Amino acid sequence: MRVPELLTLLDSLERKVGPLSPIQRILLGTDGSMTGLLEIVTRGPVDITTRVQEIVSADDATARLLEVERGEDVNYRVVELRSRLSGTALIYAISHTPLSRLDPAFRSDLMKADIPIGKILRSHHIESRREILDLSVQPADGELSAVFGICAGEPVLTRHYHIIREKKPLISIQEFLPASRFTADRRIVVEAPARLHLSLIDLNGSIGRVDGGIGITLAQPVTLLEACWGDTLRVQGGDASARDRVHRVATAMLPLLGRSGATITLHRTIPAHTGLGSGTSLSLATAAALYRLAGRTEETRALAVLVGRGGTSGIGTAAFEAGGFLIDGGHRFGEGKEKSTFLPSAAAEGITPAPLIVRHPFPEDWKVLLALPETIPGASGREERDIFQTACPVPLSDVQEICHEVLLRMLPGLAEHDLDSFGVAVNRIQERGFKKLEIARQAPLVPRILSALRDAGAACAGMSSFGPTVFAITDTDTDLLESAAREAMSVTGGKIMKTGGRNQGATIRLEEGRDNIPSSPH
Repeated sequence: MRVPELLTLLDSLERKVGPLSPIQRILLGTDGSMTGLLEIVTRGPVDITTRVQEIVSADDATARLLEVERGEDVNYRVVELRSRLSGTALIYAISHTPLSRLDPAFRSDLMKADIPIGKILRSHHIESRREILDLSVQPADGELSAVFGICAGEPVLTRHYHIIREKKPLISIQEFLPASRFTADRRIVVEAPARLHLSLIDLNGSIGRVDGGIGITLAQPVTLLEACWGDTLRVQGGDASARDRVHRVATAMLPLLGRSGATITLHRTIPAHTGLGSGTSLSLATAAALYRLAGRTEETRALAVLVGRGGTSGIGTAAFEAGGFLIDGGHRFGEGKEKSTFLPSAAAEGITPAPLIVRHPFPEDWKVLLALPETIPGASGREERDIFQTACPVPLSDVQEICHEVLLRMLPGLAEHDLDSFGVAVNRIQERGFKKLEIARQAPLVPRILSALRDAGAACAGMSSFGPTVFAITDTDTDLLESAAREAMSVTGGKIMKTGGRNQGATIRLEEGRDNIPSSPH
């Protein structure tokens, strides 16, 4: 690949992940030894660790790539390059080498673990050249996130090149580098979970407290964003609604931190207005990223007040902070108290999130199926506020029954790992109090999905928050539930997501920019 083409690819990458640092551009564009270059950059030795090395038969794609016959023996090798000084993973590489093109001595060294390819080429005096085929970016999968210690979904820069000898590919190599590594600027990456909101407990308020929430932190979907300082405020990635929310939060936060600008990139977002807590997750992630970037820490509940979240339900705030199965204790209610009227979280500004009174690990073998139907989005804004004002207070008898179900069926079922008891309680509270009103306001499709999931064998099914997301919980295979949900949504369409609980809160990770390049004292 010629330099102009390489520059075009680098520019294309920058449009996707933001400005690349000079070191990143050099690492992606070099036609020399990657190991040697990394040792110069990190000012210390780089160790290679072989994760996989085996002989495989070339499939059609590999045969075309290497210009060999299908079925020919190929050495498949997966290695990590790490700084010996810090142990930091720098590069993950996959290579394919046709054995028919190797001299016996070269082949012997290649098959030995933990020898860099560049050193093998030099030791055997092999005349070759590197030809870059492509540069791209992809989200980190589970393997790459584990190797690099980054969040799944974070952007990873990749380059694919051939080592050419006698006009034929001697080795085909694909290398992976996190977009947040070797950057010019200090940055923060935040992964914040979604949550299920099973029900509000008390929207009657006659005993002097109100609200109270029950929820489950989810493994997926998540908010994933990255922030670094800038001269002006720039928000990129995601959809317009998500960018607008981040922009509003950052605009309010920056003056408090003595800053005028930042670049915030949205890598993944939770679907908005689906009942999964996207607003709280995104707002808290933005605020936490900026505070941590400034070297400051703040309690999650205080951040929630700053961004206007958690004034009714504390579940989203607790999910961000702690994860797991959660119950909050509501707010003091009445004249002169925290709350004197019934309001949703988005309209209850300045009110501290309710205290977390129960936090219990959600069983890892309990599976959650989410059905997101293509129907009217859940209530928000003025519509949500009007519902609270007109539908409350709910009957005290409903509140009492919900409390009974939670205390003596749901919580014991969770503690004793009894999904049947837990499920009965979830199903019953879907038909009581404010949750009953929330479901009644949905299109007929939502109750139809609920019934279909229960009939298909779910231990329980419910609607999260104002919907329209419907969830089902099981400890067996989810295939029957998935089929039932798809059939129920066959006319309107919708999405299915398989997930589970998450027993930790948000992940906040610091990349120090230039300072994170491991170096020896000097």
